[in-house]
Amino acid sequence: MLPTPKKFTVMAGTAEGPTRLNAFDNALLAAGIGNLNLLRVSSILPPNAEEVETFQMAPGSLLPTAYGTITSEEPGALISAAVAVGIGRPDEYGVIMEFSGHCSREEAAATVEMMARQAFEQRGRDLERVVVRAVEHRVEAIGCAFAAVALWY
Repeated sequence: MLPTPKKFTVMAGTAEGPTRLNAFDNALLAAGIGNLNLLRVSSILPPNAEEVETFQMAPGSLLPTAYGTITSEEPGALISAAVAVGIGRPDEYGVIMEFSGHCSREEAAATVEMMARQAFEQRGRDLERVVVRAVEHRVEAIGCAFAAVALWY
């Protein structure tokens, strides 16, 4: 079993690539986590997790990550990805929501923030703040938008 993460970083990136996988990989590089092995997790922020703006890990490290991503091969298409972290009392867990779609950055951000607010409401919990990160990308050939919350130690 992995230890419970103590820190989190919110990040996003967009990129083009010669293939769908290269576009995704390039978006990961743009977000700052392209040389790590992502372990996709669901959407709970551990209690007392500290928000850290940037981080460095050794290449190849395992990184628990909640993320939204979209890749498109439609030139001219507008794609967006967003994440939101709903944070309540420091000693309680938070909620992470992810979204991606054919929309603007602003629409993606509004959608994912609403999702975080709804998650707290559904749990009957008080929400103190929401951290949102969203990006948009106008596809040239093959593009990707990626937004994530990395949970680390």
